[in-house]
Amino acid sequence: MDFGNADNWGAAIYFWIIPVVLGDAIFPPIPSEMVVITGGALSADGRANVFLVGALSAVASWIGDMVVFQLFKRRLSHVLDRWRWGRKVHHGIHEAIAKAGRSSTYGTIIGARFIPGGRLATSAAAGIADVSVRGFSLCAGLGAILWACWLVGLGYFTGSATKLPFWASSLIGVVLGLVIGVVVGIIATRRRGTRSPVDEPPPAAEAPGA
Repeated sequence: MDFGNADNWGAAIYFWIIPVVLGDAIFPPIPSEMVVITGGALSADGRANVFLVGALSAVASWIGDMVVFQLFKRRLSHVLDRWRWGRKVHHGIHEAIAKAGRSSTYGTIIGARFIPGGRLATSAAAGIADVSVRGFSLCAGLGAILWACWLVGLGYFTGSATKLPFWASSLIGVVLGLVIGVVVGIIATRRRGTRSPVDEPPPAAEAPGA
């Protein structure tokens, strides 16, 4: 694949969006924002459909949030501890919760995804706090739509305004998104603690002789 060829990226971006955005739900370092912004930049260049990019991004974001929410709501997160990579992910989730705070209110479920690591932390915290499935689903869906519109719009705007190659517009959009996200994160988390404020109940001890 020629990575500098916009036509190749325009055809492949649809297949990248779903796995990358889904993966980002559990492992935030996966660059989902970059992929979605790139989709917006390609749309500005006429290489992709802006509405399809936005729809795929929103759906993948919602599904990922629901997976994390159900994992913690059903107290199945200990399954991650069976593997070394899973223990690292589990530890990272609690670090994300510590940084983003314990709030699982509906407003936080919608808005925290714009803070680095906030999407994972809020989904996990909402599951631990036994937020209703319907309420979380609706808020996660609305948040996913707003998140997708923001990132696709950011890529589309930078692509339209700069008239640079799509990869350059994508990088500019990513930098802008990171700066804004970090600023919002600093404002929102400056009073949070450093240890995870949400502790999962320990697994029940087995009876002697069992």
